[in-house]
Amino acid sequence: MVAATREAPVPAALAASRSRVDATLEALFARDATTPPRLEAAMRHGLLGGGKRLRPLLVYLAGQALGADERDLDAPAAAIELIHAYSLVHDDLPAMDDDDLRRGQPTVHKAFDEATAILAGDALQTLAFEVLAASAHPRLGSLIMTLAHAAGRDGMVAGQVLDLEAVGGHPDVDALARMHAHKTGALIAAAVRLGALVAVDESDPRLDALGRYARAIGLAFQIHDDVLDVTGDTATLGKTSGADAARAKPTYPGLLGLEGARNKAQALVDEAVTALAPLGDAATPLAELARYMIERDH
Repeated sequence: MVAATREAPVPAALAASRSRVDATLEALFARDATTPPRLEAAMRHGLLGGGKRLRPLLVYLAGQALGADERDLDAPAAAIELIHAYSLVHDDLPAMDDDDLRRGQPTVHKAFDEATAILAGDALQTLAFEVLAASAHPRLGSLIMTLAHAAGRDGMVAGQVLDLEAVGGHPDVDALARMHAHKTGALIAAAVRLGALVAVDESDPRLDALGRYARAIGLAFQIHDDVLDVTGDTATLGKTSGADAARAKPTYPGLLGLEGARNKAQALVDEAVTALAPLGDAATPLAELARYMIERDH
């Protein structure tokens, strides 16, 4: 069961989630012997080479808060991580963020080559929908629509476009929030909604509460990432610190200062926890995770 311990609730839940979803992801490769070896190696490198598995944990916790069976959450948890991994592989490419380090290891285009990285990202993306479709859930159409919308032209892809357009510019706080609501927030919100939809249908009023929670933690997560880019070190982060400033990317510390950014993130976490009230004690793990979002060191 993906659950917390009294001593270290969120790290324990993250470890359990990581173990469970990694087993699901590993099994995808074990059952398919037709993938070209170099492509499979690149996919594994981008998918199984570490990571917090935060989005799968959100799937599990949101679903469990509404009474879902953990086994029914495995497919959407794996699907959301596959989309996240594909996005990182493509974001790291020279045409995008041009990063050499991800999760403490060379990025896929550095470990292999650019063409292989592009194809590995494509394969991870399509595999996400294959995994979800194979689950045959009664609300499968809603699950697929949720993931597709969050990942596509009105979600994560739109956010990456806005991010590229913002380099060297001077957007205000509202414009920066819109960009991150797409680039980071859309997939975090999708993770919460996927877990919830496994348990209940679209008419359940608790979905609105979870949506408010997800939007708030999505932005808080990104603000804290911006803070860590300033205050963290490369070894701890697993990626190059100071990269945002080096690329002249707009950030919350740049607009609000470090203290202002931290205060904004805290206010969003408070908002997220308040939004969970309709779920009662069942949402305690989600509230703990919201607080962890701005306490983590990587």
